Amino acid sequence: MRWIGMLLGGLLLGAVVYFAVLPQRGRIVAVAPTPAQAPVGQADGKATGATDATTGAHRTAPPAEDASPDVAASGRSTAAAAGPLPSGLVVPVQGIAPSSLTPTFHDDRGEGRVHEALDIMAPAGTPVLAVADGHVEKLFDSDRGGLTIYQFEPGGRYAYYYAHLERYAPGLEEGQALRRGEVIGYVGSTGNADPAAPHLHFAIFRLGPEKRWWEGTPVDPWPLLAGRAP
Repeated sequence: MRWIGMLLGGLLLGAVVYFAVLPQRGRIVAVAPTPAQAPVGQADGKATGATDATTGAHRTAPPAEDASPDVAASGRSTAAAAGPLPSGLVVPVQGIAPSSLTPTFHDDRGEGRVHEALDIMAPAGTPVLAVADGHVEKLFDSDRGGLTIYQFEPGGRYAYYYAHLERYAPGLEEGQALRRGEVIGYVGSTGNADPAAPHLHFAIFRLGPEKRWWEGTPVDPWPLLAGRAP
């Protein structure tokens, strides 16, 4: 009879345990919702990494009045982006010693403009010389630069810009081959130059892949002409 009592006692204990835990079965556990995550590449409702459609834009037509070539909209630079700088350049004004040149590349020209060129003072009519071999890419007359010459060097990497000329050398024409030291014009004060201070406005700029004569990355001519290039 003892084993019958033990069996009944076990069944009773199991029933007690079963009914004790029954209320926990089927209970729904509430889980606090997590904040929805923004799609990859977005934050605060704004897409990250978006490209401004206006950046990197380039002028697609030549300037009407600018005295100096445009600089790419990606930012102004005072050094060539790549490749060796021009060397062996002569001072482009006859009779001017390299040691007498004064750096003017970073001078403020007002209205947010920086000079980005070298002014070489000389009497009106002083011969202007080609700084290197190359060819005449463009003869241009503008309100600011007056009579100007754009010369490309043979490799097509750099352009040389001469402005405020009194006149061109006789017979000078676009496409003409130039030799280093050849007379190409004469110092003057055409354009917006002060008639009381005739000078040559000389600039160097690195050409882009399009080889546009009105557009490039400016390079300071002073160290190259004064023998102080690195």
